Amino acid sequence: MTIKDDLQKLLDILPQDLQQILEKHPQRDSLVEVVLDLGRRPEARFPNQAEYLGETPVTQEQIDDCIKRVGTFGADNRAGIEQTLHRISAIRNRSGKIIGLTCRVGRAIFGTIGMIRDLVETGKSILMLGRPGVGKTTALREIARVLADDFHKRVVIIDTSNEIAGDGDVAHPAIGRSRRMQVAHPEQQHQVMIEAVENHMPEVIVIDEIGTELEALAARTIAERGVQLVGTAHGNQIENLIKNPTLADLVGGIQAVTLGDDEARRRGTQKTVLERKAPPTFEIAVEMLERQRWVVHDSVADTVDTLLRGRQPSPQVRTVDDNGNVNVTRQLTAINGRGQTLGGEESFPAPARQTNGWRATGQMIPLPTLSGQQSQKSSGVSEFDRLLDESFNGFDGFDFDSTTTRHAGPNGEDLPLHVYPYGVSRSQLEQVVGVLSLPVTLTKDLDSADAILALRSHVKNHAKLRQMARARQIPIHMIKSSTLPQITRGLRRLLNMDDPEVNDDREMQLFLHSASDDEMDALEEARLAVEQIVIPKGQPVELLPRSPQVRKMQHELVEHYRLKSNSFGEEPNRRLRIYPA
Repeated sequence: MTIKDDLQKLLDILPQDLQQILEKHPQRDSLVEVVLDLGRRPEARFPNQAEYLGETPVTQEQIDDCIKRVGTFGADNRAGIEQTLHRISAIRNRSGKIIGLTCRVGRAIFGTIGMIRDLVETGKSILMLGRPGVGKTTALREIARVLADDFHKRVVIIDTSNEIAGDGDVAHPAIGRSRRMQVAHPEQQHQVMIEAVENHMPEVIVIDEIGTELEALAARTIAERGVQLVGTAHGNQIENLIKNPTLADLVGGIQAVTLGDDEARRRGTQKTVLERKAPPTFEIAVEMLERQRWVVHDSVADTVDTLLRGRQPSPQVRTVDDNGNVNVTRQLTAINGRGQTLGGEESFPAPARQTNGWRATGQMIPLPTLSGQQSQKSSGVSEFDRLLDESFNGFDGFDFDSTTTRHAGPNGEDLPLHVYPYGVSRSQLEQVVGVLSLPVTLTKDLDSADAILALRSHVKNHAKLRQMARARQIPIHMIKSSTLPQITRGLRRLLNMDDPEVNDDREMQLFLHSASDDEMDALEEARLAVEQIVIPKGQPVELLPRSPQVRKMQHELVEHYRLKSNSFGEEPNRRLRIYPA
């Protein structure tokens, strides 16, 4: 990235003693803003800290001296420095006298939109969201330059506070060939937006800080005339716009709809639900969480519809590493073995790779490769007001480490096999993989998964999972229940492995894994009953009374032998009865 900030011009308007301190400051090049308040010590703010520049309070004379060196303050109490991007904002007392200044450094950073350059090329309208100071205006300025210089489009910037193209009549060179229309009064921004379309034939209009209902309506009018819009709005996520009645129209608007009895029954919802009112003004939304981490909703309409139905969307997460490479991942929601909704706040990079042996041949020859997994718990909560509260549900998340090195298998496929679990107990999956030494790694990233192992009951009720798997050509293997025998058979089917003999020692280790002495005695009792009586003699057997937890382990062991068992009797004498095949 190339950075141009003209920092010296901002320092020149400050009092002489503050200039000297900042010019020698070790963090001079990362200065964010300087704050001068009457009767208080001057303060310099940097990305990660703030510090005082002296012990002497700021005087009115110093503030007046700074005001003389900058441009005229407009109705929005903002001024600038000719041919720079710096912004000086004023704080006035009740009589209108300026008693405080915020001198913010404006930087033109070339190359900031590498993460979303492919989206800019599509010609779709893009909305940038983020908290103040995260770099929305900087990204907006760079998008305007790229569209004008690289794609040769007619770009018009609506520059209300001269923050995009700088102060003065001549626009800053950072916007390239783009044209800039200044706004005399902030409340007239929506009029200038319409004027730009009617008078100057733009292909792209760039707007900073859409904040009123009139500006939102003007943006919709422009979008419906076939002009690409690129704008910003304050708010961390799309949910913030949905809850903001002033700006909700940017994402299509929200309305309450009363359903008929049959439709409400079919949907399984109450009769009054929330739905999107119209197509969104902006087709793409970018949530700028951090300067190097953006969340991209490539279809705002689908995201809003998903949120209003009480589900979590699956947006892209784009990050930039230290080498400048862009990593595109996808945020997904899942369900754990207890049927609770889980959503991962972070996702792992999905490396681009060719479809090879696994998806081409449909089978894998297993290798005795051990792979370990680690997990970290994370959580996220979304809430809505009134009806919106009923549309959003809280969720907890889990992350899987999928950084295991992959090796080429005998058919040219990648090993270990990356499995995306859905509704299946992760701890039991790890136990089966570890004890049986299967070449399997659990992953939370559906884009990099080779197969999905899911509970049959959960897949039936999740059409979106089936649709995503079909689009990515990922096979779904279903099991009846989240038990050790079912998980073992499911993984063996995935790996195209034959079922072992009933006395396979490694299979038996699954049931003895981390078992207590009493549990081991109970499992040994069940094993001997099956192998010495039920199978060879074809006779049912009753075992000794056990606790519910131990009986559950015995049931799983019997299921491993493909036999049936029932519990009968009253506690504490409830026990297992095993039946022949």
